[in-house]
Amino acid sequence: MFQIVFNEISAAEISSLGTLDQLELLDEFRVSEKDLEAINGDRFGKIERDGKVLYRFRAKDYRFYFEVKDASVVVHRVLHKGTFSDFLFRSAMPTGGEDEALANSKHFWKLIDEGRNARAL
Repeated sequence: MFQIVFNEISAAEISSLGTLDQLELLDEFRVSEKDLEAINGDRFGKIERDGKVLYRFRAKDYRFYFEVKDASVVVHRVLHKGTFSDFLFRSAMPTGGEDEALANSKHFWKLIDEGRNARAL
């Protein structure tokens, strides 16, 4: 298991949820090397751009977007699935390959870069 680190943005996103929702999501959010080696697109996804790897974890109606640095999982964003459904619809992107569509989206990477640049808590 990796140590999980939230930055200011992702911590604020998860803190905006009700206490029970937070506890349930955090209970589900477990990441091991084995999980990342056997990505099947269901619970875990992998998004790549310019040689950088970003992972996605689905829990209930939320998506955790994170990267692995050293022995830690650094969570950049925690977003409701509707956020990206609406985004994909407005952007007229195909919804069949969510991870692939996001990998090619400048707007998605802007969200992630904001998370990357936020202070870790």
